[in-house]
Amino acid sequence: MPKITFIGAGSTVFARNLLGDILSFPELAAASISLFDIDQERLRTSEVVAHKVAQALGASPTIEATTDRRRALDGADYAICMIQVGGYKPSTVVDFEIPKKYGLRQTIADTLGVGGIMRGLRTVPVLLDMCRDMEQLCPDVTFLQYVNPMAINCWAISRASTIKTVGLCHSVQGTADQLARDIGVPLEEIDYRCAGINHMAFYTRFEHKGQDLYPRIRQVMEEGRVPEWNRVRYEMFKRLGYFVTESSEHFSEYVPWFIKRDRPDLIERFNIPLDEYITRCESQIAGWEQLRANLETGDEPFEVKRSVEYGSRIIHAMETGAPEVIYGNVANHGLIDNLPEGCCVEVPCLVDRNGIQPTHVGTLPAHLAALMQTNINVQALTVEAALTGKREHIYHAAMLDPHTAAELDLDQIWGLVDDLIAAHGDWLPMYT
Repeated sequence: MPKITFIGAGSTVFARNLLGDILSFPELAAASISLFDIDQERLRTSEVVAHKVAQALGASPTIEATTDRRRALDGADYAICMIQVGGYKPSTVVDFEIPKKYGLRQTIADTLGVGGIMRGLRTVPVLLDMCRDMEQLCPDVTFLQYVNPMAINCWAISRASTIKTVGLCHSVQGTADQLARDIGVPLEEIDYRCAGINHMAFYTRFEHKGQDLYPRIRQVMEEGRVPEWNRVRYEMFKRLGYFVTESSEHFSEYVPWFIKRDRPDLIERFNIPLDEYITRCESQIAGWEQLRANLETGDEPFEVKRSVEYGSRIIHAMETGAPEVIYGNVANHGLIDNLPEGCCVEVPCLVDRNGIQPTHVGTLPAHLAALMQTNINVQALTVEAALTGKREHIYHAAMLDPHTAAELDLDQIWGLVDDLIAAHGDWLPMYT
């Protein structure tokens, strides 16, 4: 039976979902599960929940919980990472509050923009430290990476480590489900092909029994049925002719056209939830004690439902040889011809006993590749900063960020980066 290590297992709800997915496969029901977190209290809750999941499914895994990362990784076949370096406080609050002093507003701030840059700079060193442990303790491990900024993290790992890694997100399958509901076609009857970069991949094909479904999606706009929370993406579909995978609140901060301090009409017109991530974090923290009590001692039946996450399907396919197709974030080595070699791309991947095998996509429509390149520029410079320790690359990453550049001048960008680095303190390594 494989050993599966959860890194950041104190993310209890996410860990519960993935455990439920894994242990619901009969072939994985006796797996060895190692739960690791630096927060002992949250880890204890996750351990209780893990036993409840196993009991609900009639599974018989071996479960351990530890605050010793090397012990958790020793001999692991799969490692699943779900950490947030710096947490909501202080780091996420810093990523929002300091830019706001410069008039720069964000929605999620975990993928691109100055928030995504800073999150990448504090996360990459921690992930690479983990990878060094893996190179010693489990060199053949498959590293399933769920942490944002996904593309920056995976690009850095692919450059600086020998560990096999794939970045996993639910935006491809999640958006396909949303579109299926919008157009009234069952998801299981839809065939699609998608490619690009994480949070900015596009469906190059979206069909039902060989018929193009894009006219049906255009009909949603023509009939005034666009969901109010999805106006940005439908606007981009109107302009680009292809539908993007990540949510409207996410996408609005990857481009320069929607969030402008002197255009409150745009915020209202496109229903952009500024500071949405802050609001979500506050709500989750406020509800944590009650959630923990329900998870640990709740008398109601403990229900386990399969999630849309790819992690369990990858492990099952690699262990059994039963093939799966997933969408993974991997290094661009001959996969998308008109994106830079080595950058992190999101493409269809075949998974079986041979591991995760990305498929060649070819050339994307020129305008889609050009739009992605604006984000790749920021990712590339953030990775360069993280791997070289050169402070100059942080300024350049922020300077080339589409949203930041649309709002601030060069002096403001330099000042903002200085303030962010100072506020992060020991959460960042020294940059020279």
